[in-house]
Amino acid sequence: MQLTVNQLKTIMLTIAYTIDRDKDYLSELDRKTGDGDHGITMSLGWRAIKETMHDLPEEADCGTLCKTAGMKFLNAVGSSVGPLYATAFMRAGAAVNGKKFLTESDLLSFWTAFVNGIVERGQAVVGDKTMVDVWAPALDSLREHYALGNDVHACFRAAVSAGQAGMIATADMVSRKGRSSRLGDRSLSHQDPGAASAYLILSVFADMLETLNTKEGDLV
Repeated sequence: MQLTVNQLKTIMLTIAYTIDRDKDYLSELDRKTGDGDHGITMSLGWRAIKETMHDLPEEADCGTLCKTAGMKFLNAVGSSVGPLYATAFMRAGAAVNGKKFLTESDLLSFWTAFVNGIVERGQAVVGDKTMVDVWAPALDSLREHYALGNDVHACFRAAVSAGQAGMIATADMVSRKGRSSRLGDRSLSHQDPGAASAYLILSVFADMLETLNTKEGDLV
């Protein structure tokens, strides 16, 4: 299986659409523990990425696509989430630099670099009630299933399941990072908005990867 640059663009555009569609839901989650703007913030960042997808030159490779997306996201988003996702895209872009298509092995390298960028930049760990509670277990699951030699779509479905479990678990955590950490025990019983948006990104990527694979000629 190979994912082309144009197919990666399609996936990114679909993520942008989904984040924009669900921005009110994400902001409602944020109102319970933060300043209530997470949905708007993420929507602004992904709208900037959407513009990038339309403006990229024909000769752009997957690495250029990701690195450009990261810079656009950073320029559009002033909050702490901006540098996190910018770093993720820049690291992922470096991992697939110069590639016109991504193999199954490249997809693992892409997501390993993406998630590690978030973890290293944000210095959060599982249990802090952040997006890392989705990204870290999802990556662990992805690596585990790749190592077992499972079908790539099965690998991503397992990663999505692990990420979803991590997202749900944030409701039982006390926040230890960011604005919501000031609430202490009052942050309990509320799902983390950053975890929710992370789950949307991951699940759409996995769904689109599988959808494209069912269309003749879309994935080779």
